[in-house]
Amino acid sequence: MSIKKCAVALGIFDGVHLGHRAVLDLALEQEKNGLTPAVFTFSPSAVLRKTSGQDGYIYNWSQKFHILQRLGFSGENIHFVDLEDVCGLTGEEFCEKILKNRFLNAEAVCCGNDFRFGRDASCGIEDLRRFGKNCGFEVHTADDVKIDGITVSSSEIRQLLLGGGIEKAERLLGMPYRISGKVVHGNEIGRTIDFPTINQEYTDGQLVPEFGVYQTVTVVDGVKYSSVTNVGVKPTIGGERKPLAETHILDFAGDLYDQYIEVEFCKFIRPEMKFSSVEELKIQIARDISESV
Repeated sequence: MSIKKCAVALGIFDGVHLGHRAVLDLALEQEKNGLTPAVFTFSPSAVLRKTSGQDGYIYNWSQKFHILQRLGFSGENIHFVDLEDVCGLTGEEFCEKILKNRFLNAEAVCCGNDFRFGRDASCGIEDLRRFGKNCGFEVHTADDVKIDGITVSSSEIRQLLLGGGIEKAERLLGMPYRISGKVVHGNEIGRTIDFPTINQEYTDGQLVPEFGVYQTVTVVDGVKYSSVTNVGVKPTIGGERKPLAETHILDFAGDLYDQYIEVEFCKFIRPEMKFSSVEELKIQIARDISESV
């Protein structure tokens, strides 16, 4: 049986932003040369290791997987590994055992011009080209991408999200920042104040944007609905809880529990606030909705 030959995009791809997209596009372009576009990426824990856990990762593995599929990669050609499983390999071993193994069979390898690999990140692009000659693959590198004079990077986007800079983050991401995943059960306070909501959790270690209320768009079965999302811990309700995204969808009625839903963030409206009563909270939610439509 013949084994497909691949053009492999290498990287953590946290955020799958425009800089990452330049690398991913290099792999997708190789399809015209008869190569199968593939992605070799790392679980989100790699971001925590790289940044010493300071800010968290932008997207969890499921969210990143869905975005990569949307960009044109088949699910069977998206490979996630834990960084710990490969960080002990020498650069040469990484090229031979990972890039030329039977799952990838790389003939083209695509990455950023600052890509590091091998034990203790000891190898760079010239090493990759040298090992590639022995392994039978060519190396294609993408230059940095700049938007308004800013080099697009995950660290820049993280800082924007932590500061509520959703619209600027969207420019660097090349698409709206989003939270996606299954809808989970909450305390259903929203139903008691006539603003039913869906709740989506952030995974452990994931970056949580600035606590507050956002104008959003919620996608249900391919249909986009205007919505308002609160990110935070609901201080008015009291008690300790993990941060989550709580979204009220306008002009929609239906049970979305356990469904996979995407919520796109459009604009930061206001910081999260603690109100003196639930009634005061209800009045403010109505104001937030009127401001977002």
